[in-house]
Amino acid sequence: MSASGSSNTIIAVIILAAGPSSRLGRPKQLLAFKGSTLVRHVVSMALQSCADPVIVVTGAGHEAVAAALPADSKIRLVENREWREGIAASIRAGIRSLPDAGISADAAILAVCDQPDISAQLLNELADVWMASGKPIVASSYAGTMGTPVLFDKSLFPALLALQGDTGAKKIIFQHPQQVATVNFPQGFFDIDTPEQYEALKGI
Repeated sequence: MSASGSSNTIIAVIILAAGPSSRLGRPKQLLAFKGSTLVRHVVSMALQSCADPVIVVTGAGHEAVAAALPADSKIRLVENREWREGIAASIRAGIRSLPDAGISADAAILAVCDQPDISAQLLNELADVWMASGKPIVASSYAGTMGTPVLFDKSLFPALLALQGDTGAKKIIFQHPQQVATVNFPQGFFDIDTPEQYEALKGI
């Protein structure tokens, strides 16, 4: 539903948490952050937003990541057994899980767990801009580019399902520039791929 709660619109959040964190050397999903872990933090923000359901796509380290999640009926866990292919496999797994569970989503927000500044307010803003603008894509804008978290209208689910390899949703964003609205997320440029970036996060 919308952030105002005035609609029966179904917006899912799909949190992509399947990667092996090869550059970091340990699962980034489980890094300590604000008394919790990165994946639990992002899931908590999604649970506080207007979105329902919250899909968490796991892969590498499935059992450990699953064990780190809070107990909440809104969370649906999806294991991507093809995680070695790259992020496209996780996107496909998340989108496919909606109809498989009998969920007729009107839109889906794709989010990652290594952008520590994601907030419930940001996710709600993506939803509100989508409903107000009529654009099928609402992307976060930062550092001169557009990216996650990003909302896709259901009309673009087939395009998401067609992604292959290590190609993420940004490809679709830039294929349809006239169909994109944006939300400012200046902190979005900061993500965690290396030990140095995690040390910088701990120093904030």
